[in-house]
This record gives sequence, C-alpha cells and structure tokens, in this order.
Amino acid sequence: MKRYNKVLILFGLLVTLLPFIFVRQAKAAETDPVYDKIKANGQLVVGLSADYAPYEFHATIDGKDEIVGFDISIAQKIADDLGVDLKIEELGFDALLGALKTGKIDVVISGMAATDERKKEVNFSNTYMEVQQKVIVRAEDADTFQSTADFDGVAVGAQKQTTQEELAQTELTGSIVTSLQKVPDLITNLTSGKIDAIVMEGPVADAYVMSNDKLAIAENVTFENGTKETAVAISKEAPVLLEKVNASIDTIVNNDLLTQYQAEANALMFGDENTVEQGFFAKYLPFYISGTGYTIFLAFVGVLFGSIGGSLLAFMKLSKNKVLKIIAAVYIEYVRGTPLLVQIFIVYFGTGVLGLDLSKVTAGCIALALNSAAYVAEIIRAGINAVNKGQLEAARSLGMNQIQAMRFIVFPQAIKNILPALGNEFVTVIKESSVVSVIGVSELIFQTGVVQGASFKPFLPYVIVSLIYFVLTFALSRLLGVAERRMKTSD
Repeated sequence: MKRYNKVLILFGLLVTLLPFIFVRQAKAAETDPVYDKIKANGQLVVGLSADYAPYEFHATIDGKDEIVGFDISIAQKIADDLGVDLKIEELGFDALLGALKTGKIDVVISGMAATDERKKEVNFSNTYMEVQQKVIVRAEDADTFQSTADFDGVAVGAQKQTTQEELAQTELTGSIVTSLQKVPDLITNLTSGKIDAIVMEGPVADAYVMSNDKLAIAENVTFENGTKETAVAISKEAPVLLEKVNASIDTIVNNDLLTQYQAEANALMFGDENTVEQGFFAKYLPFYISGTGYTIFLAFVGVLFGSIGGSLLAFMKLSKNKVLKIIAAVYIEYVRGTPLLVQIFIVYFGTGVLGLDLSKVTAGCIALALNSAAYVAEIIRAGINAVNKGQLEAARSLGMNQIQAMRFIVFPQAIKNILPALGNEFVTVIKESSVVSVIGVSELIFQTGVVQGASFKPFLPYVIVSLIYFVLTFALSRLLGVAERRMKTSD
C-alpha cells in the first residue's frame, strides 16, 4: 500500500511538471543569444568582402558610394523578413569567420562555400546558389590550356582560404599556387604576367572577362569537384536565427528571386547607372580623399599615444626597480618580435572575446599605438642615454632634484637626439597603417581595393595610392627637417 502511494505521488509530480518542461523547451526553441541581440538592436549585421562582383561590390548610385550585388539583395531580404534594418560590415575575406565567431557580425553573406572544414566552426544555411568554378587566362593563352593536366609547372592564382584555392592545389596537376586575399590583386598578377591563370567562380570570372578583352575563360578546363554550394554562415549558437534565415532562403529559391537579384547586379556593373562617361580621377577621387584622411588620423593617433606609452616604457626600463624593468623589457621584445597584422587581429578579435565591442577604427588605433609604443620606448631610452651623464650630475650639484634635472637639463638635449628617429617612426606608422585594412578600416589601401573592384582596373589604383603615400611621407620629412634646423640654430 505504501509503495502504491509513492507511485501515485511520483506520477502526480510528473504530470504537474510536464507543462513547465514543455514550456521551457518551447521558449528555448524560440530564441538564441544572436537572434535576441539582432532583435534588441533592430539591425542585422552582415559581414562581407566587397571586392567580389557581382556578389558584392562598390558602385556609385545617385552620386553616392554604395555596396551592391545580389548577396546584398539576399541580405536585405533576410533583414526584411526579420523585421530589422540591414548593416554592412566590410572586412577582408579571411577575417570574416573570425569576426563571426567573436560576435563582431551576425552572419556572413559573401559568396562563401559551405565546406566541411568551415562546417566544423560555423553553421550554414540552405544553399541559395550553385556555381561552377572556371579558370581565367590571358586571351592569347586561351588555346594553351585545354584540361586540368595542362597546368604542370604553371603559376596559378586563387583567393586565400577559398574553394578555388583548394581546387587549384588538388585538381590542377603540378600547378604552382599563389594565394592572395583580394581578387583584383590576382587580376593584376595575371595581366602583368606574374601568374598565368586564376581559378575563380563562374559569375565573377564572367564579370572580369566582360570588362577586359585581354582576359578569357579556359572553356575546356573543368573540375571534377567544381560545383560550389554557396550559403549563409551563421554562429553555432544561433539555431533560431538559422531557422529563420533558412525560411528566407527557401522563399528566394522557390520564387526564383535570385534571377532578379542577379539581373539587378549586372545592370549596376555594366548598365548606364554605373558606366556614365566620367574621368577616372573625378569618379574615384572621393575614395582617395577619404582614405587619406583615415590614414593621417590613424598615424597621428598611433604616434601620439605611442609616444605617451613609449615614454612610460622608457622610464620603466631606465628605472632601478627590477620588476618595472622586466615588465617593460618583456613588452618591448614581444611587440617588436611579432607582426603588426597579428597584433591587429589580437586587439580586434581578442577584445570581442572579452566582451568589449570595439569599432574597427578604435581597434586599429589601439593596435598601432601599442605597436608604436615599443619602438618609441627604445628611441627615447637611447636619446636619454646619449646625453652625457655629467649633465645630470652637474644639475644635481646645483641643487636640482631628479625630476627637475631630467625636465630642464636632460630632456631638452635628448629631444634633439630623438627627433629624427621619432620622425622616421611617424613615417613608418603612416605606411604600416595600411595593415588595418584587413579588419575593414577605410584607409588608403582599403579604398584602393574598393576602387579596383568598382573600376575593374587592377594596376592604376595602386599607382595613384603610391603617389599619395609619397606626398604624405615627403611632406612630413620636409617639416621635420625644418624643425631640426631650427633646433640647431638655437644651439
């Protein structure tokens, strides 16, 4: 009888708790952290690399620069279905998955293939497009390449970390593969004879061949595994968002909306709205002006805060306190011993892991300042050490304390010693600021890539940007020369 009562009690508890269990499961199925963030912010942040026409590229619409393409149309459809605004974050292609995994963006819509390797890191939506891979060659070499066996010892280009790179390595027998981040850079290498072929997606290959009669498709070269399934990349922590994106993709596929999106993209690439007769400089000058402004700003902030941090590190290294000396020495050696590119990724993605949502510009400024501080510290330390020790001793004998002696006697002489080196550091930072383009900061190199993609001119934009860098560094060198001469006059 007692056992029967226990069974009844347990059964009653189970019946009571079942509704709460099902309700909790239902709520869990209706939400996830990424989807909640999108709804709370009222915007879907889409990451892409806008140098991949007709998927995504820059075009001038009604006098304004905009990122367009059929991937943008797909992104807009998904945002509309979610009831939020669309925000585009432009990054280098190889930085997209890192940005997705650290929460910098919500999804990746950038002609990305759903490969087995990528599926280990992120989820993919239903396929919205299947494309064939093609090989672009110079027009005069079109008859040379008739099959994948004709590439033994041939230099072949492909975009870094893509399906095309894998195909070039596995199916173009004996080829020598060159992997670059941006498609326009590959085209530059092809037209200049640095490489002899490029593996590229069909729509992108067709776009470049249509815009340049010196290029052609190697029509008879086909790949066994050349079909690519393009999909939207989504965090593994976003099952609800994945379900809703799949619903939008199904609508696009079932209603053949992609055909309309592709037609609109092609019209923007080659139609009247994007090909109005206008000089190259007049059309793309705003891009270079904007990029120059960002470059100067990044260099100024980097050197300013680098000088402050470098001064502190120099004093720490000159200190009699062993702990401070060790900390400064470790920091300086670590920063000088690692590439700036790695430091930029650590700051941009690392702060995301820590829960700090830094903008691209802020992350770029911090990375440059931290990098510059290590070099400035050594410049200042060397400048101080170059001042004769007798100067400090004479100042102390006159009754000055340590701080007064450094401020009035040692520093004025040290500044004259370090000014040329600090000027060189400023020039170096101006040039090194180009590295922050990998996280989408719109400085000169980034804008040059934009102009390449929009104009389909792979070489001319780099000639122009080289002249701009020369003007900036030459003008700065002359200003520093004037300052040095005035200091010598004061002697």
